Amino acid sequence: MVKITTVKTKPYADQKPGTSGLRKRVTVFQQNQHYAENFIQSTISVVEPSERQAAALVVGGDGRFFMKEAIQLIVQIAAANGVSLPGGDTVHLRLTCELALGQTQLAS
Repeated sequence: MVKITTVKTKPYADQKPGTSGLRKRVTVFQQNQHYAENFIQSTISVVEPSERQAAALVVGGDGRFFMKEAIQLIVQIAAANGVSLPGGDTVHLRLTCELALGQTQLAS
């Protein structure tokens, strides 16, 4: 069983995503406490809590630096919010994402 922890954070005024998500340098995510977590939670919060278990979570990216860490945060926060995860655990989701990334990179 996973322990869910509630963490108080502060909003970041510069978190304004565009069509490609939240485009920031990796150092912004690493140096600002809970920066990534705040953005992930705000994205999940768009879906009503009663609808989250039926929601599908798709994670994508280009495989660059910080991708694996971001996926782990997304999976953890999604699970804490009751979002059902494909395959039932982070290993399957991670492998699925890595396979999808590999196929995308091969196609490029």
